[in-house]
Amino acid sequence: MANETENPRVEPLALHAGAVPDPTTGAILTPIYQTTTYRQEAVGQDKGYTYSRAGNPTVTALEKRLAALEGAEYATCFSSGLSATTALFLSLLSAGDRVVVSEVCYGGTVRLLQQIFSNLGVIAEFIDTSREEALVKAASEPAKLFFIETPANPTLRLTDIALASKFAKLAGALVVVDNTLLTPVLQKPLDLGADISLHSTTKYIEGHNATIGGVLITRDKELHERFDLVRKSTGTIQAPFDAWLTLQGVKTLPLRIREHCDNAFRVGRFLESHPAIEKLNYPGFDSFPQHELAGRQQELGGALISFELKGGVEAGIHLMNSVKLCALPI
Repeated sequence: MANETENPRVEPLALHAGAVPDPTTGAILTPIYQTTTYRQEAVGQDKGYTYSRAGNPTVTALEKRLAALEGAEYATCFSSGLSATTALFLSLLSAGDRVVVSEVCYGGTVRLLQQIFSNLGVIAEFIDTSREEALVKAASEPAKLFFIETPANPTLRLTDIALASKFAKLAGALVVVDNTLLTPVLQKPLDLGADISLHSTTKYIEGHNATIGGVLITRDKELHERFDLVRKSTGTIQAPFDAWLTLQGVKTLPLRIREHCDNAFRVGRFLESHPAIEKLNYPGFDSFPQHELAGRQQELGGALISFELKGGVEAGIHLMNSVKLCALPI
């Protein structure tokens, strides 16, 4: 696995994509368009914006930048990662529809499917998407959506996106990949066959613990229009100030994510030989069962490691209550 990303385009995209000098002042930094409504030249004649629940120039700038980083044409930003996931399901799923989901994925996604969308008649089937035989079985029946999280949180189990996309198409399903843990700097799901890339921008993309946000990215105009309609109709657009802060965070994403990966690698090496560790998970190590797959579909090993302690739950609780630099946010 390479020690650093070899994509020469990612840094200028992170800095400049979507940025247009302000037409009034020439300001290079995208302004915060903190407005509700926009003056119309005449009935039916606007400048692309009518009401900030439907669209906002600051949000648009962020959408263009995130789409460019994924190598896509369209991005739709939301007020949180879960509101993006909710819009995805509302856009694509109806009563009786089947969605195949990675069995290890973000808890909020599980809760959303099991406690909310199940009441609307959506059938969620959780499978081990890292196993080809499970994908074969899942593809034997029609499905509307394959929802894949790779690496999975917190086991870091990987799913072969290209392989999963192949079987999803056999089931007539679209493929969405939760790309939050790797970001477009380290993994580009759309290049591997996925139809939609989903992010919680709250995490690495914004990077400063200052905002909550989410985004759906696609190359399909029709899908983008669906997401846009649901966002406008449910009122879940990202706030202009949050979008502006995220725009600033994206500028340093390539630098930050490499440093994160380097830190993860170093900490992992320390833990790998520590006598208190029962099991360590890190895709960047040869010892990781799916190391070869990680080398094929992602840059670097990722910024997250997970491990199991000898002594089980009690040892884990003791460790978490003893850390000095880390906080317990939840």
